[in-house]
Amino acid sequence: MNKHFDDARYYLKRAGEHAKLGLEETAAPYATRVRSLVGRNPEPTRLELVRGRARSVAGSARASLARGTSDDR
Repeated sequence: MNKHFDDARYYLKRAGEHAKLGLEETAAPYATRVRSLVGRNPEPTRLELVRGRARSVAGSARASLARGTSDDR
C-alpha cells in the first residue's frame, strides 16, 4: 500500500477510537442515572477497586512526604 493510504488508515482508526471515548465519556452520566432509576446499580469492577486503593495509598504517601519535608526545614 502507498504510504499515504497507511497514514490515512492510521488517522481514521485513531479518530474513531477518540470518537468512541468521547461518546462514552459524554454518555456516562446519563447511563448511570438510567441504571439508578431502573434499579441496576452496578458493583464496582475489580479494576475500579484497585485504582481507588492505589489513589488512596498515593495520596497518603504524598501527605507523609509533605509533612516530612516541612518538618526538616
